[in-house]
Amino acid sequence: RTPLLGTSPLAIDAPGGRLSPFVLDMATTVAARGKIRRAQRRGESIPEGWALDAEGQPTTDPSKAMAGVMLPLGGPKGSGIAMWMDIFGGVLTGAQYGGEVRGPNDFDRPQGTGHIFIAIQPDLFVPMEKYRERMDTLVQRVHDSPKAVGFSEILVAGEPESRMEAQRRKTGISYARAELMSLQEEAAKVGIPPLPQLR
Repeated sequence: RTPLLGTSPLAIDAPGGRLSPFVLDMATTVAARGKIRRAQRRGESIPEGWALDAEGQPTTDPSKAMAGVMLPLGGPKGSGIAMWMDIFGGVLTGAQYGGEVRGPNDFDRPQGTGHIFIAIQPDLFVPMEKYRERMDTLVQRVHDSPKAVGFSEILVAGEPESRMEAQRRKTGISYARAELMSLQEEAAKVGIPPLPQLR
C-alpha cells in the first residue's frame, strides 16, 4: 500500500544499420506516473489496473492514484525489475532508494534521485558492419512476422515515437486547455511571453 519501489525508467538503445534502431524507454510500472499526472491535469480518469489509492484499493481517479501507488508491470516480474532498477539507480550509486526518493514537487530537500548509465561498445564481439547487419536482420524479422488479425504492420520499440516526432515537427504539440493555461501562468511569473497558440 505504500510507494516503496519507484517507477524508475529502464531505457535501452541499440543502434541500427539502415533500418530503425531499437529504442526502449519504459517505466517499470503499468503506466508512467507522468500519464497519471496528465490525466489529473485534464480531469480525466485512468484505466483500471494502473494504480491503487492510499488504502490499497484499485482506483481510476488520478488524484487518488497520485496519493497511492503505481502498480508494477507484469506482477511479481515487474516488481523484480523495479527492485533491480532501485538497486542500480539507488543502492549502487549512493543515491536514495527503497521509498526514500522524493517526488518531483518536493522542494524542501534534495530528491536523492540516482542514475546509472552502462555503455557497451557495439563492435566488442563482432565487427561493426556485422553488428549493424545483424540488427537490420532482427528488425526486418520483426517487421516480417505474421500479423494478428486487424493489424497491418509490426513496429519495434522507438518506431512509434519516431513517427510521432516527425508528425509533431509538422503540426506542433497539442495540449489540453488546462495544461496550456498552467504553462502560460508559469511563463508570466518569470516574464516569458505567452506561448503561441495555433488554435
